[in-house]
Amino acid sequence: MTESRPRAGVVQSVDRAFDLLERVADAGGDATLSQLAEASGLPQPTIHRLLRTLISGGYVRQQPSRRYALGPRLIRLGESASRVLGASARPHLTRLRDLTGETANMAVLDGDQVVYVAQVPSPHAMRMFTEVGQRVDLHCTAVGKAVLATLTPEETDRVLTRIPLRPHTSHTITDPAALRTELDHIRHRGYATDTGEQEPGLHCYAVAIPNAPTRTAISISGPQPRVATLSPTEIIPLLHETATAIGRDLSAAG
Repeated sequence: MTESRPRAGVVQSVDRAFDLLERVADAGGDATLSQLAEASGLPQPTIHRLLRTLISGGYVRQQPSRRYALGPRLIRLGESASRVLGASARPHLTRLRDLTGETANMAVLDGDQVVYVAQVPSPHAMRMFTEVGQRVDLHCTAVGKAVLATLTPEETDRVLTRIPLRPHTSHTITDPAALRTELDHIRHRGYATDTGEQEPGLHCYAVAIPNAPTRTAISISGPQPRVATLSPTEIIPLLHETATAIGRDLSAAG
C-alpha cells in the first residue's frame, strides 16, 4: 500500500496519528509495527515516532509482546462520544418507537462487538431489556449483523478469524460459511433480522446508518410473537427513514 498524499488544510502529523489509531482498531485493537507500516504505507521510523507520542498521552500502549494496543485514554473519549451520538439520535428513535410500539435501539461497532448507545423502551410490559452500554456479539444480533454487512469481504474475513461464533441459543449461526451467506442476504435485502439468535423469544429488525462517523445500526426489538406479526414492508422503510435522518444529523454535526 502506498502512502496517501497530504490533504489541503490538514496537519499531517495529526492526520497520520489518527489514521494509525484507526488502523489499530481495524486490526482488532492491537497490531505490530510492521502491520501498521503495511496498512498505512508510512515508513516504520515515522510510525514509531507517532506511536511514542500516542503512548505518552495514554492513547496507545505497548504490550510485552511488542504489539501496540489502543490505550485507556480512548475509553473516556469513546464514552463521551457515545453519549453525544445517543442524545442526537433519541428524538428519531422515539418517533420510531411510537410508530412501531416496540423498543428502538442504536448500537455502534466497538472492537469486535457492538455496544448500545441509545434506547427508547416500548410501552409494553413485555419488552426488550437491553441497557445502554451493554456490549453484544456481532454474529447473533440484528444490529451486529447489520454492521457486519457494511464491511468488505476482506474486512469480514479478518473479523471472522478473530471472533468466536458462540452459540447463544439453538438458532445462533455458528458456521462462518453460513454467516457469510447470511451477510450476503442482508446486503441484498437491506436489513438484518435476529429471530431468537441471541435470546430465546426475542425478534429484531435492524438496518445500518448511512454516513455515520463510525459503523452504526438501529433496530426495533421485542417478543417474537408480537414483533413477528409486524409487516417488513412497513417496518423496514421506517427503519431506513430513521437511519437516514440520524445519519444526516450526524454528518451535519461532523
